Amino acid sequence: MTDEPVKIQEPRLWASDGWTARVIKNEDDDGWAVAMTRDGQAEPALIGPWTMGRDKKNPKPLDGNAFSTLVKTASEFVRRSEQQLHASLHQSITVTAGSARVTVHLDIEPDDDSPTAVLSARDAGDDLLAEMRVAPSFKLNRSSAVAWVEGGFGKPK
Repeated sequence: MTDEPVKIQEPRLWASDGWTARVIKNEDDDGWAVAMTRDGQAEPALIGPWTMGRDKKNPKPLDGNAFSTLVKTASEFVRRSEQQLHASLHQSITVTAGSARVTVHLDIEPDDDSPTAVLSARDAGDDLLAEMRVAPSFKLNRSSAVAWVEGGFGKPK
C-alpha cells in the first residue's frame, strides 16, 4: 500500500504539494477568502481575500496558476514567521569589555507550563566564558549585556 499524496482539484478546494486551498465565505463582508492550510496542521497558515467571479456573487474558481501562487505565498509567510520566532528565541549581541569582544547570547526554550532561558557569553574564539539561567522575560540589549560582562558575569540586572 502506498501513501500517495491526495490531489484534489475542485472549484473551491485544491490539495496538492503539501497544501490545501479552500475558498470560504468572508464573514466580515460580502466577499470571499481563501484559506491555505499546510498538511498536518489544524489551522490555516494564511487567509487572504479571494476574487469574485463574473456574476459578482460567487467566488472565482481555483485553478493551477492561482494554486501555485497561493502555495508560494503561504510557504513564504510560514518561512518568515518561523524566522521571526527563531530570532525572538535566540538573540545575541556583541559588546566590548575592556579590550575584549564578547558575544552575549540569550536562548529561550518556550514551554506553555515553564519556559526557560539561558544567558551565555563567548569570546572572539567562541569559547564559553559564562553561562547562567535567567527569566524568559529577560531583556537582552546592549546595556544589559555590557552590565553583565563588566559585572564579572554575576546576576544580570
